[in-house]
Amino acid sequence: MRKMLWLLPLFVLLAVSLWFAGTAWSHLGASAIDIPLYGYLAIGGGVVMSLLVGGGLMALVFYSSRHGYDDLSGGDGEP
Repeated sequence: MRKMLWLLPLFVLLAVSLWFAGTAWSHLGASAIDIPLYGYLAIGGGVVMSLLVGGGLMALVFYSSRHGYDDLSGGDGEP
């Protein structure tokens, strides 16, 4: 039951955001804009690179945390 209390509002928010995106797309006339193939390739490449950079940074954070690099060295701020 607790999962439903978390999942239901998230799915409602997803549905509302998709509805808003669809109506904004149709009202702004964005369906008449033709994006060339290299535009789609650039968008896809940007998404993939962003995911790789984000995943790599998160891996470094976890690695640093697990191996004790984030621990205090004992000399910070002490006289």
